[in-house]
Amino acid sequence: MGFARACSVALVGVEGVVVEVQADLEPGVAAFTLVGLPDKSLVESRDRVRAAVVNSGAEWPQKKLTVGLSPASVPKSGSGFDLAVACAVLGAAERIDPAAIADVVMIGELGLDGRVRPVRGVLPAVLAAAEAGYRHVVVPEQTAGEAALVPGVSVLGVRSLRQLIAVLGDEPVPEEPDAGPGRPDTMLAGLMVPGAGLGTGLAPSAAGGAAHRPDLAEVAGQGRARKALEVAAAGGHHLLLSGPPGAGKTMLAERLTAILPPLSRQESLEVTAVHSVAGILPPGEPLIGAAPYCAPHHSATMQSLIGGGNGLPRPGAVSLAHRGVLFLDEAPEFSVRALDALRQPLESGHVVVARAAGVVRLPARFLMILAANPCPCGRHTLAGAGCECPPSAVRRYQARLSGPLLDRVDLRVEVEPVGRADLMGSGGRGESSAEVAARVREARERAAERLAGTPWTTNSEVPGHELRTRLVAAPGALMAAERDMERGLLTARGLDRVLRVAWTVADLRGAARPDASDVAVALELRTGIQRGVPMRAGAL
Repeated sequence: MGFARACSVALVGVEGVVVEVQADLEPGVAAFTLVGLPDKSLVESRDRVRAAVVNSGAEWPQKKLTVGLSPASVPKSGSGFDLAVACAVLGAAERIDPAAIADVVMIGELGLDGRVRPVRGVLPAVLAAAEAGYRHVVVPEQTAGEAALVPGVSVLGVRSLRQLIAVLGDEPVPEEPDAGPGRPDTMLAGLMVPGAGLGTGLAPSAAGGAAHRPDLAEVAGQGRARKALEVAAAGGHHLLLSGPPGAGKTMLAERLTAILPPLSRQESLEVTAVHSVAGILPPGEPLIGAAPYCAPHHSATMQSLIGGGNGLPRPGAVSLAHRGVLFLDEAPEFSVRALDALRQPLESGHVVVARAAGVVRLPARFLMILAANPCPCGRHTLAGAGCECPPSAVRRYQARLSGPLLDRVDLRVEVEPVGRADLMGSGGRGESSAEVAARVREARERAAERLAGTPWTTNSEVPGHELRTRLVAAPGALMAAERDMERGLLTARGLDRVLRVAWTVADLRGAARPDASDVAVALELRTGIQRGVPMRAGAL
């Protein structure tokens, strides 16, 4: 009787559970039994592993073979267990030393010829292994850079099962031919989900090519909207842009990521882990350093926005936009159920999806931009434009954005039509993204210094209790906000959000704490009521 064990990782959402792969050989009729709550793709690994072992020059044991995946109560899916299963079987057959693989985590899919193919979710799997105390990981060669992002873990990237057997047995490592220059690498197919290319809205500059990066200087006019965009980027505040078609709402939203600061190391690991699980991590870029941008179509379902799918839920658009921008163009055209499902992640920064197969917690701390027309035809606010929508249709259209959802939006800006002078350039060129990004970065640094030692990094994350007790505004600064609250123009949540925006405005102008003018700017950006304060971009 032979016994050996290796380790792999089962992903539940974007979190991993270390799985012990145990192989047991007993005398009897040759058979291969796989137990431990595997799914269909994992059950098929029996044939893949057998063919890969034989084609790698090793002998397949002609005995009763039982492979168990422990803990058996955790659902296991995907083909990433193939490498661990093959090594456990070879260890039980004494082709390799069982002690050499007992504490090694192995992740990878096996081809019938013995090549090791990459799989999705390598980064969160290695992170889970490191948290569990494992220090040696074997992954496909194409994902070795992604696995090496985890500190304190020794990573071995292999191209085939033959190479891994040679390494474990202290034998000469055979050379494996690559695809060759100019030829596509078919091994990378497992890293990308079909259809998850540039058409998903994850790359706002995709339409203009890699050489073109959207710049704020290309936006004609819109000083008030540019100011709101700068405040949203500096404090992480949600923004609603409403106005007629063609005013530049989409252009402004696509340029928001250009003024956001680069992601920190921890934020980059979080974003990369989500994108790796979702299968949209670009090949050759193991670490995402810029804020992601996700713009789903208005026909998106609630499951595609929040997360879902067959079996265990998979990340949705709110998770793909984690630490970045979620842009909902034509927001009233989204289903009411889909929009109202955004309320919980807007407050908590994560989403909990419960399905029959299990409950998954997915990260979802994003900056939401809503773009909406004033009516179905879009000409309701234009003088002499000939809007033919009846008042009931206008009310019904605007009511699709519910009050509880809008209460969570800090900034609401009316985007005016662009004038001839601004469009033809006689009104002067606006500030570039680099100039605005420099002010945003300085404001974020001031906020981070003030919030040092707390679990928050931006003003939008600070609870209202802290804003009213520890981070206090200047004396008399809140008089206008308190009057609006007494008149019913502000809710308690709305007052807290006005305070957060006021702190961001103060950070942008370099003040120690917000005064009455900063609160007036915040109130005007939230309610749209003129307060007699300058609102042009760069006037902070």
